[in-house]
Amino acid sequence: MQTRRLENIGVDLPLLTFGGMRMPTKNGKIDVPAAQEMVDFALKNGIRYFDTAYGYHEGESESFFGETLTKYPRDSYYLATKLPVWMADSLEDCEKIFENQMKKTRADYFDFYLLHSLDKEKFQKVQEYGAYEMLLQKKKEGKIRHLGFSFHDTADVLEEILNTYEFDFVQIQFNYIDWFQKDARQLYEVIEKKNLPIFVMEPARGGFLASLPKEMEAVLKAANPEASIASWAFRWVASFPLVKTILSGMSNMEQVADNIKTLSDPKPFTPKEEEALKTVVKMIMEQPTIPCTGCSYCMDCPNGVQIPTVFKIYNDYIREKNLGSTKKKYFQDLAPECRADCCISCGVCLEKCPQQISIPEQMALVDSVLSSL
Repeated sequence: MQTRRLENIGVDLPLLTFGGMRMPTKNGKIDVPAAQEMVDFALKNGIRYFDTAYGYHEGESESFFGETLTKYPRDSYYLATKLPVWMADSLEDCEKIFENQMKKTRADYFDFYLLHSLDKEKFQKVQEYGAYEMLLQKKKEGKIRHLGFSFHDTADVLEEILNTYEFDFVQIQFNYIDWFQKDARQLYEVIEKKNLPIFVMEPARGGFLASLPKEMEAVLKAANPEASIASWAFRWVASFPLVKTILSGMSNMEQVADNIKTLSDPKPFTPKEEEALKTVVKMIMEQPTIPCTGCSYCMDCPNGVQIPTVFKIYNDYIREKNLGSTKKKYFQDLAPECRADCCISCGVCLEKCPQQISIPEQMALVDSVLSSL
């Protein structure tokens, strides 16, 4: 596994990080044997950074890593988790969450600790509660080695955060679609001015860039028949010098093996590959899809709508135009009370969405399109 040096803190990180948000599941719970096998394989092949969070897998993710990693020497891997300030009403709540995380992960310290999913509103909570100062104290106590934050907002908010506090690293959503469709380029440039290491999340845009529509896959395969579709996304991200590690929420062993193969020696794009990728980007940007990554931060919906599932069914229909499959997924597999027409536009989901999707408006669009089928 290729490693990259974080000069500011003197650490070498593997280019691939094992993300704990999309592990294999069985009956709605983490499939522990399958996930353990993936972790064991990852460690044997150079992945030493494991990223989790308080709410991943409904709180199971931290406990899973606490159980799975304890059989390995503590200095043989890096463990990262995050503070969800939106789940706290006070500094005391933040303290309780942190202590609970230490118990769940069975960790004496966190190698990397993040303020989770900061945007303008959450950053105000951080300032109001004194959460940064609390975490700085944890760092002085040795319970945190390196402090950073994950981010979902505009470049001006990012700049405000970096001008207010000092951090060791920044974690952003970064991929070849957000570079053109959203403001990933602007975020990169803000961080570049501070010369901070970048940790990347959603390199494959919630899995979409790992499984493109057939006509787009054909373009990439014509340029490089041997490369997996996912490898294009990971190689693109790896081409940026400030990117020090790339998180992948892997769900099966095949994904782990493919990502390890790609990032053990990420090859630069040839001119032919660059042209192919430009063509695919143009094709993607012409599709009227909803930019949902399936992170499920918007859940649970108080009215029972399965927001990520509904958006995925809609996006798959827009991309593939498979009428039979769409009707089955939406009208047979999805319960009536979970569909788009059950959205009452209460707006509870709006402040939770990292992609800042206008969910009620999009639900109305989805309902008009899918109900007509």
